[in-house]
Amino acid sequence: MNAPATKEVSSAGRMPRQIPYIIANEGCERFSFYGMRNILTPFLISTLLLFVAQDQRASEAKHVFHTFMMGVYFFPLLGGWLADRYFGKYNTIFWFSLIYCAGHACLAIFEHSVSGFYFGLFLIAFGSGGIKPLVASFVGDQFDKTNKSKAKVVFDAFYWIINFGSFFASISMPILLRDYGPSVAFGVPGILMFIATIVLWSGKKKYVHVPPSPADPHSFLRVVRTAVLARQAGAGRPGLVVALAGVLGALAALTMWSSWGPVIAICTALVLLMAFIGIGASMQLERARGAHPDIAVDGVRAVLRILIVFGLVTPFWSLFDQKASTWIVQANAMSTEVNLLGWTFDVIPAQMQALNPLLVMLLIPFNNLVLFPLLNRIGLVPTALRRMTAGIAFSALAWIVVGNLQVQLDAGDAVSIAWQILPYALLTLGEVLVSATGLEFAYSQAPASMKGVIMALWYLAVTVGNLWVLIVNSGVKNEGVIAHIESSGMGVIAFQMYFFAGFAMLAALAFGLYARRYKMVDHYRA
Repeated sequence: MNAPATKEVSSAGRMPRQIPYIIANEGCERFSFYGMRNILTPFLISTLLLFVAQDQRASEAKHVFHTFMMGVYFFPLLGGWLADRYFGKYNTIFWFSLIYCAGHACLAIFEHSVSGFYFGLFLIAFGSGGIKPLVASFVGDQFDKTNKSKAKVVFDAFYWIINFGSFFASISMPILLRDYGPSVAFGVPGILMFIATIVLWSGKKKYVHVPPSPADPHSFLRVVRTAVLARQAGAGRPGLVVALAGVLGALAALTMWSSWGPVIAICTALVLLMAFIGIGASMQLERARGAHPDIAVDGVRAVLRILIVFGLVTPFWSLFDQKASTWIVQANAMSTEVNLLGWTFDVIPAQMQALNPLLVMLLIPFNNLVLFPLLNRIGLVPTALRRMTAGIAFSALAWIVVGNLQVQLDAGDAVSIAWQILPYALLTLGEVLVSATGLEFAYSQAPASMKGVIMALWYLAVTVGNLWVLIVNSGVKNEGVIAHIESSGMGVIAFQMYFFAGFAMLAALAFGLYARRYKMVDHYRA
C-alpha cells in the first residue's frame, strides 16, 4: 500500500503557502534555460566552431543545437519513470537540478574546449529533461478538493512566469555575450539555476510529497507486450510480425551509425521501434483482454490513437525549434538597424527570439477573449483538433515568409531584421494553437492510468521534430544534393526553408483529414 502524501497542515480552501517557492523556482530555471539556449547558436558560430570551414560552420552549429534539443525532450522519459517508481517528484527534481547546475558550470568554464562544452550541454539536457515532466505535476500535487479552485490561477501564473523568464533572458543574454564574453553570458544562467535549486530546497518542509507508485501489472508497456505476444487459436500473429519488422528496421538504422552519426541512428531506431510495435499491438490488442482488465486495454487503445496525432505534429516542432538556429543564422545577414516611431536602435540577432514569449503573453488572452468567441459566433467552432490543424498551417506560412526573405538576401538585397517580426508572429500563433492545445487534447483523451505515459510521449514528439531537422541538414551536405539545388537557381538555405514549409503544409493537410474521423472522448475525472 502506498504511504499517504505528506504536507503541511493548512486551512481548507486557501492558496497553499508552498506555491511561491515552486513559481519562483520555475521562473529562475526557465531564465537559465532560455538564456543559454538563445545564445548557443551565435556562440557556436562565432567562437567554439572556428575550426570548422566557414561555409560549413552554420550547418554544424544547427546540428549541435538540434542534437541538444533532442536530448532535452528525450530525457523526460527517464525523469518521469524515476519519479513515479522510485524517488518521488521532489527528490527527482532536486537531484536533477544539481546536475543541471553542473552543466551550466561546464559551459562557463570550457568556453574554448569542444569536449568540455559538449559535456556541459549533455548535463543540461539530462538535468533539464529529467525535471521537465515533473514540475507542472508537482504543482498539481499541492492542491486537494478543498482548494482546487485555486489551481487554475496558479497554472496561469506558472505559464506566465515561463514566458516572463524567457523574454528577459532573450533580451539580456545576447548583450552579455557581446559585451562580456561567453564565460559571463553562460555563467549568469548558471547562477540563476543555482538560485532556482536553493529556492526549491527552501520549501522542502512545506510541500505535499506524493510517494512513488508501486509497479503496475497492467501498465501501458505490459499490456502492449501481452497484445504483441498473445496467441489465438486458429489465427496467426500478424502483429508480432509487424513488431519484429520494426526491430529489424531499428537494427538496420543502428548499422548506419558511422554514416548518419550516433544521434540520428539511435533516434531513428527508437522511432521505428515505437511505430511498428505500436501498429503491431493495435492489430492484436483485443487478445490482451482477460490477461488485463478492460480499462487498461481501452487505455492503451486510446494512447495508440493519440500517438497518431502526436506523429502528425512532429513536423511543427521541426519548424518551431529552428527559430533559435536557422532564423538566427538568417538574422546575422540582415541589417540590424531598426527605426521605430522615429527612434533608431540596433538589434542583436539573437534578441529577436524575445518576440516569441512576448507574443505568447499577448496572443493567449487575445485568442480566448476575442478570436475564439468570434469564430464561435460565425459558426466555426475552434475545436482542439481544428486549432492544432491551423497551428501547423500557420507555422508553414511563417517559413514561406522567411524563405522569401532568404531569397532577397541571396540576391544581395539589404533586408532589415524588422521583417522577421511577421514570421515570428505567425510561428508564435502556431505555437499557441498547437502546443497548449495539444496538452489539453492529450489529457482529455487519455484515461487516468495513462496520463503519465501521454506526457512523456508528447515530449518525445519534440525530439522527433528535431530529428527531422538533423536528417534534412545531413541530406543537404551531400554534394549531389547541393548541385541539384544550385541548378535550380536557389540557395541551399532558401531551399531548406521552402522544403520545411511544404513539409508542414502536408502535415497540416494529413492532420486535418485524420481529425475529421477522429472520435473525441472525455477522460476528465468526475
